[in-house]
Amino acid sequence: MRICFVCLGNICRSPTAEAVMRALAARAGKHVELDSAGTGGWHVGESPDPRSRDAAARRGYELVHRARKLERDDFGRFDLILAMDHQNLAAIERLARGLVPPPSIVLLRSFDASASLGAEVPDPYAGGSDGFEEVLDICERACAGLLETI
Repeated sequence: MRICFVCLGNICRSPTAEAVMRALAARAGKHVELDSAGTGGWHVGESPDPRSRDAAARRGYELVHRARKLERDDFGRFDLILAMDHQNLAAIERLARGLVPPPSIVLLRSFDASASLGAEVPDPYAGGSDGFEEVLDICERACAGLLETI
């Protein structure tokens, strides 16, 4: 299984989800190919946000990803593209328009049993440290559900 997590800038939510899923899959002995990307290119080449790295490190996750922009070629590389919110879901769907067969693109929280239909992973970038902790909580639940599904 090859999975790509996608948010806006690829420095907060998507690298967090990638790191959480990597750790959960390793503990479960499941082999999955993981990556993350952003729909925007503002942070290409940058490390994850220091607040994301700090919050993740407190829970034993390591965020070592370098930000990159989602490319049309990615749809052939991944079995599943997971969007963090509706804005990014729409951007991913626009980029994938016309591909045959159509790629599998869904919201990450569709794997979170505690989430309502259509729930999003909120963007913590403009807020305080609590937002990064919330993103980790959500990613842990959603990635656990994803792991059960695959």
